[in-house]
Amino acid sequence: MHQINIPDTVVQRVIQRRGKEHIFDDVDPARTALVVVDMQNGFMMPGVAHSLCEEAVNIVPNINKIAETLRAHGGLVVWIQNRFTDESLVSWSVSHEMRGVAGTKKRADAMREGSVGHQLWAGLDVQPEDMKLPKERFSAFIQGSSPIEAVLRSKGIDTVIVTGTVTNVCCESTARDAMMRNFRVIFVSDGNAANNDAEHNATLVAIYLTFGDVMSTDMLVGLLRQNAKSAAA
Repeated sequence: MHQINIPDTVVQRVIQRRGKEHIFDDVDPARTALVVVDMQNGFMMPGVAHSLCEEAVNIVPNINKIAETLRAHGGLVVWIQNRFTDESLVSWSVSHEMRGVAGTKKRADAMREGSVGHQLWAGLDVQPEDMKLPKERFSAFIQGSSPIEAVLRSKGIDTVIVTGTVTNVCCESTARDAMMRNFRVIFVSDGNAANNDAEHNATLVAIYLTFGDVMSTDMLVGLLRQNAKSAAA
């Protein structure tokens, strides 16, 4: 598990700007979606992954815990699956240019629909009432990447909890764009995985300062349960 390091100076800046340490501590489970980004074999399974993040396996229990809690209190769980399409060779040619021919082929083999790499990691607690949505860019919320925004709006969702891999690419991009599309964003400090602590913590700081709230799994689960109980009362 990553060693979390958000400097106290950052916390104090957040408090000065927002008036308290956690601006979204009033999270309403019934208006919240857990967005699980790219927890697929193509990023997690040695020998299959085109871009292996070894740390991702360690956050699976936390993601499952949040998912179970949110379902129990009326929230939505959304599993985002990155996919490769031949169309992207044209519409996102810059990305493939940066990867090179070999890198693009490796990603294509790992992330096509129907491949082992495209499948969600077997240890994830995916339930029939959950949703699975495709994603064709780093961010789930950028135009043309995924139908997620329309889906969440139709269900009255105003808050997204971001978990998954990797922290500083697809998860950070998704969180930033969700906030820019006017969703409240909670980024889970021990529910995202990067290739090292430095990259992970850099994203936590950036998100916390500008794009959303950052909470641990235990804090978030506690708030979801507490707020659901208060609403029922």
